[in-house]
Amino acid sequence: MANKTAHKAKMRETIVREASFALRSKGINGVSVAELMQRAGLTHGGFYAYYKTRDALVADAIAAMFAGTGRMLDESLAGRPAKEGLSVLLDFYLSDGNVRNVEKGCAIPALSSEAGRMPEAARRNFEAGVQMFQTRLASALKDAGHAEYEALARSVLAEMVGAMTLARTMQDHTAAVAFVDAARADLKKRLGLG
Repeated sequence: MANKTAHKAKMRETIVREASFALRSKGINGVSVAELMQRAGLTHGGFYAYYKTRDALVADAIAAMFAGTGRMLDESLAGRPAKEGLSVLLDFYLSDGNVRNVEKGCAIPALSSEAGRMPEAARRNFEAGVQMFQTRLASALKDAGHAEYEALARSVLAEMVGAMTLARTMQDHTAAVAFVDAARADLKKRLGLG
């Protein structure tokens, strides 16, 4: 029985992970349950052994995406002086790799235009994720000595997300990378990160 429960939990984790990748790259309505299950190596009919509705899976996938964002913030900000952590965060977030890696990147630029049309639980998870990112950013900005750190966090997050969103719309990859490079340099200058 324990093996069956562990297997089911592992398969559910696989479904959520694959759904989070697919939703970021194709959008909330751009991928079917059948496709999600195929990506997880399961049949469409098997979906209902793990979820009652597609909306429940979408909500879990959004939560998983932001759990990943939390880990990325930990890797960038934790255990470093605040200014160094902010610099590491900007270097990672506004990078060529992040422009290319929509499937595994931050959910905010990938899905923000759809957030208002998400199922209610998914939308709540999305809003909580954005708030978590903003709060963590504000804390780092406060530790770096910035006044008005909450307002500054909103502005910095908007610029980071906006730059990534716009870069991903560009067909010319060189121009897209130049766009995020310029945004990163401007943010570092504005935040006194050298």
